[in-house]
Amino acid sequence: QVQLGESGGGLVQAGGSLRLSCVASGSFRSIDTMAWYRQAPGKLRELVAQTTSGGNSKYTDSVKGRFTISRDNAKNTLYLQMNSLKSEDTAVYYCNARIWRWGTGSGDYWGQGTQVTVSS
Repeated sequence: QVQLGESGGGLVQAGGSLRLSCVASGSFRSIDTMAWYRQAPGKLRELVAQTTSGGNSKYTDSVKGRFTISRDNAKNTLYLQMNSLKSEDTAVYYCNARIWRWGTGSGDYWGQGTQVTVSS
């Protein structure tokens, strides 16, 4: 069974930094695109940053220059380095990955989410 598990969330003051991690576990063939989404109270879930297996990345405008997405393919791990955090970054952050299973195609997987709270 394939699972994604996030860690690294917490409470931080505005201007501070946090690093989120997401590990894919279980038996699978490979991981394609990986991404971080977030959902603030009363708002829709939004894409924060995405990276392909080849290392191409994109970011939503509000985090460009402050957040960096990266992955360690050997460890099946996705990271999100968040610097210069603002109160509007407060949300539950979710890891997402398109994973190719053995012999049964691919699937879209989600982590359970990790809370990031930025105090002003």
